[in-house]
Amino acid sequence: MSFRGFLHELQEAGLLEEVDRPISPVLEAAALSVGSGPVLYSNVDGKKCCMNVLGTRDLLARALETSKEEMARELAKIDVAGGWVREVDSSPFMEAASKPDLSYLPILTHFRGDGGPYITSGIVVSAFKDKTNASVHRMMVIGKDKLAARLVPGRHTHMLLQEALGEGEKLPVAIVIGVDPAILIAASTRVPLGMEFQYASALSGSPVELVSLDNGVLVPAAEIVFEGYIDAERASEGPFVDITGTRDFPRMEPVIHLTKMMTREVPIYHGLLPSGGEHKMLMGIPYEPLIFKAASSVADTRDVLLTEGGCSYLHAVIQIKKRDQSDPRRVIEAAFEAHKSLKHVMVVDDDIDVYNPQDLEYAVATRVRGDEDVVIYPRVRGSTLDPRSVDGITTKMGVDATMTLGEEEKFVRVRTEMPS
Repeated sequence: MSFRGFLHELQEAGLLEEVDRPISPVLEAAALSVGSGPVLYSNVDGKKCCMNVLGTRDLLARALETSKEEMARELAKIDVAGGWVREVDSSPFMEAASKPDLSYLPILTHFRGDGGPYITSGIVVSAFKDKTNASVHRMMVIGKDKLAARLVPGRHTHMLLQEALGEGEKLPVAIVIGVDPAILIAASTRVPLGMEFQYASALSGSPVELVSLDNGVLVPAAEIVFEGYIDAERASEGPFVDITGTRDFPRMEPVIHLTKMMTREVPIYHGLLPSGGEHKMLMGIPYEPLIFKAASSVADTRDVLLTEGGCSYLHAVIQIKKRDQSDPRRVIEAAFEAHKSLKHVMVVDDDIDVYNPQDLEYAVATRVRGDEDVVIYPRVRGSTLDPRSVDGITTKMGVDATMTLGEEEKFVRVRTEMPS
C-alpha cells in the first residue's frame, strides 16, 4: 500500500480530518494536531501536510491488518526471511526533480525552544559497499540543502558512517518521506542489518519495489526523496522534544548534505509530532514483539503492552499464564534483555486486562508484596531519554503482580451472576 493509499483508506472510513484554511508550520500545525486523529492540512505555507497517520494502536493495527489485542503476538511471528524486494526503473516520486531546497516543504517547528524545523518521519537509507540500512532519524534543518541528524552511536547508520569515514569516503544516503506504513514500521524496528525492506514485505505480504538513485542507494516509493551523503562535518543539533515529552539538549551530530530533491507533482509531507501518539507508536511499539518472543522463551506469555503512561517506551506489562513460581522473575529478566531501554516491568496473570489501567492497579494492590515481589536492578544501563538517568545509567525495577500458585482462591475475583 502507498502512503496515499492508506490516507484514502482512512478517508473512506471517515477517520481523516481535512483542514483547508491556512496553517503555519511554526508551532500552529503541531499544536492543532495534539489530541487529533489523522489530519490532512491542505495549506501549510501552501503545501499539503499530514499528521497522526499512525497515532493510535487501532491505526497501527489497521495498517498491519490485525487488531491491537493480537498485534504483539502476530508481529512476533513475522519471519523477515519471508519478505522479498525487487528493483524497478521508476517510481511516482520522480514526477518532479530539482536541486534540493528544504524551504519548499512544510517542515514543522513543533515546540517553542526547538533548535529549528525538524524532519521527523524521514527514513534515512544508507549504503556502503555491500551493506545497507534504513532507519528513522530526526533531522534538523540547518540550511536549504543541509540537515543535522541525530545518529545514535552503535546503531546501524552510525556504524556504516564510521566504516565509510574510516576508509576516507563519504556515506551515500537518501531520505524518504511519505511511505507505505509497513515500510515506516519496518524502518522503526530492530531487524538484522539491511533487512528492513524485506521485513516490510513480510509485514505486508507483497514485494517492496526499490529504485536505484544516482548515488547507488535503493529507495522505495515515497512522496518525497532526497539524495545526498554524510561526511565528517558535524553541527549542533537540538534542542528537541523526545518521546518522554522532555527536552533532549544540543549535541554535535553528523551533517547530511543533500544533492538532489525528487517529489510527487503535489507532494504530501508527513509531519510526525515529537512525543505525540505517532512517535510513541513507531518508536516504542516495535519492541513489543521482541519482548513477546523473549518472554515466550521462558514462560507461557499471552500479551505484551508498552503502556502509554510509560511513554510507550519505558514501562512494559507482560501477561502470562503462570505455571511455575519463578516464571515472573524469568520474564522480567528476559524483557530487560530484549528492550534495554526499559525501566520498569510488571508481570500479571491472564485474568488481568493489560489495556485497563484500573485492572493493572488492582493487580498491584492485591497481588504484590513489596519485600518478595519487587526486584531492583541498581546502576544499570537504561535510556538516555529517561530524565532521571545519569549518562544513561539508572535503576530498573521488576514487579511480580501475579497470584501465588496453589493459593489462587485467595486472589480470584468473585463475580455476580443471575440465579439459575
